[in-house]
Amino acid sequence: MSSTVELTKENFDEVVSGADFVLINFWATWCGPCKRFAPVYDRVAAKHEDLVFAKVETDSQAELSAAFEISSVPTLMIVRDNIAVYAQPGALPEAALEDVIRQARALDMDEVRASVAEAQAQAKD
Repeated sequence: MSSTVELTKENFDEVVSGADFVLINFWATWCGPCKRFAPVYDRVAAKHEDLVFAKVETDSQAELSAAFEISSVPTLMIVRDNIAVYAQPGALPEAALEDVIRQARALDMDEVRASVAEAQAQAKD
């Protein structure tokens, strides 16, 4: 998949739960840094056809933005195995975006799941 998927509240769960690795770009039409980041995001998407690259337009998808507590755009989020493993506001240069993808690919998801379970258990105490 070389193009990006437009996420909405209607297709979000299906797209994100149906993929092992999803990058989500939260953006807005009025946002200058978002407009500068878009071609970088699209170029990197074309290089990683095994990953799902998605976009959420924050004004038209206010419920999704609120659900993820997006307060600044652009914000990049990476979801692996239905766990958000990265979320950071700001437009990244291409090399930095490639590095974030490399680091997210290298994560040991068994360790991530264990730490999520531990944090959830502590939150119940």
